[in-house]
Order: sequence, then structure tokens, then C-alpha cells
Amino acid sequence: MMLPEDIQLLNILRIAVDILLVTFVIYKLIMIIRGTRAVQLLKGITVILAVWFLSGQLGLHTLRWIMSQAVIYGLLAIIIIFQPELRRALEQLGRGKFLSRSSSIDDIEMEKVIDEIVKASIYMGKRRIGALISIERETGMNDYIETGIAVKGKLTSELLINIFIPNTPLHDGAVIIKNHQIMAAGCYLPLSEDPFISKELGTRHRAALGISEVTDSITLAVSEETGNISVTKNGELHRHLDEEALRELLKQELVTNLKTNSTSLWQWGGKKNG
Repeated sequence: MMLPEDIQLLNILRIAVDILLVTFVIYKLIMIIRGTRAVQLLKGITVILAVWFLSGQLGLHTLRWIMSQAVIYGLLAIIIIFQPELRRALEQLGRGKFLSRSSSIDDIEMEKVIDEIVKASIYMGKRRIGALISIERETGMNDYIETGIAVKGKLTSELLINIFIPNTPLHDGAVIIKNHQIMAAGCYLPLSEDPFISKELGTRHRAALGISEVTDSITLAVSEETGNISVTKNGELHRHLDEEALRELLKQELVTNLKTNSTSLWQWGGKKNG
């Protein structure tokens, strides 16, 4: 039989765990919507809730009824408005460590893939050849692969460079890499609708951001105007990467044994509007 002191301690532990879990969920939600249009929408929801509360305190019955209707139907509106953010949250949940799959052989092959991508990107950057390369991870990209021309070829730097040579049939659009192969070229990627993107960024960078907002892919963009190399992940754009930074960043994100230290690299690689 448990003593009253033991029951009290158990209740305190239960409350502490409950608070920690709720705090963690709120923190993850904030991290997911950070830098997206959802932040502005949340401010609007906060205003509505504040007006609803104050109208009740001040006895403004008509205004309170209107705000009550907004709150009642607000859940459906939130699902519709926040659909991209909710989708991203569910995808991140599904990509948890318990569902991950990897092997040392895959890591060895991925390092070869990274070397080929870096070699091609540096070559194109020096010659100001525009390029857009997206690497599939857990979230499937078949819908976007089907918009392009099937290649299904071995990934080499020479093939990547030839695809993006100006005035060739496949140089417009994106190359999508899956299972260490170039699956398709000339693919259409969704453009980001983020209103805070720097005006100096062109269509390639907006497409790179757009695909990173709806999938967990890693996408490279080589600027045709400046030759600068950028990488996007989870709605963030990191610019002005040199060969060493690009190689290390890709290894941290794509090589399984190094993923645990990936957060620090994404903090210094450059910001979306920087």
C-alpha cells in the first residue's frame, strides 16, 4: 500500500511530466511556423481572442456574439489556412528517429553523391551557370518528378553540368535526385509564397524555398547572375556557401552518422534574406 507521501510525490512527477510535454509540443510548433506566414496569422487570431475576452468583460454582447462565432468556426479556418504548416508538422513527426532507415553502405554511396554534386555546383558557380538540384529524403517527390523528363541515370558531375548548360532542352527547371540517381530533369517545383523573401532572389531561389516548405528535401540553387550557391531546408535559405561549407553541410544533412550535429551548421550558413 502506498503512503500518502508517495502518492503526493507521484502526483507531482505526473504534473511535471505533463508540463514538460506540453512545453515541448509548443516549442516544436513555434519552430515549425517560425519564419512563415503563420506567424502573422497567429497575431490575427490573438487579436480576435483578445477582443472576445474584452467584449465579455465590458458587456458588449453583440461584439462578443460575433467573436464567439469566429472562435467556433475558427478551427476549420485554421486547418485550411495552416494546411502547409500542418502538413510539415505531420511529415516531421513521421520522419522521427523511430521511423528512420539507413545503413553504412547507403552512407558510403551518399558521400560519393555529395562529392559529385559539390564538384558540379562549384564548376557551374564559377561559370555562372544557373542550376536547381533537389535531393529527395523521406518525403516522396514523385509528383514533381513526373512534371519533368525522365532520366534515371547514374549521378555524375559531368551529367549534372551538361543538363544545366544554357540553351539545352533540359536546362530550365530542376533536377531531382532519388536513391543516388538523377530521376528527372526540367521538373517544376512550387514557388514559395513567403512575403518576406528578399526581392533580389529570383525564380530558382523561390522554387528552392517552395519545395523545402512542403517536403524535407535538400535543394541547391546556383545563381545565374552571381554564381553564388545556396541551399534550402525546411523553409530556410542559406546563401553564399563556398566549397568547404557546402560539402560539410550536405554531409551533416544527408550522411546518417553525422545528422546529430546538423543543427549548428544551419545556424551559420546564412539567413533567408541575408
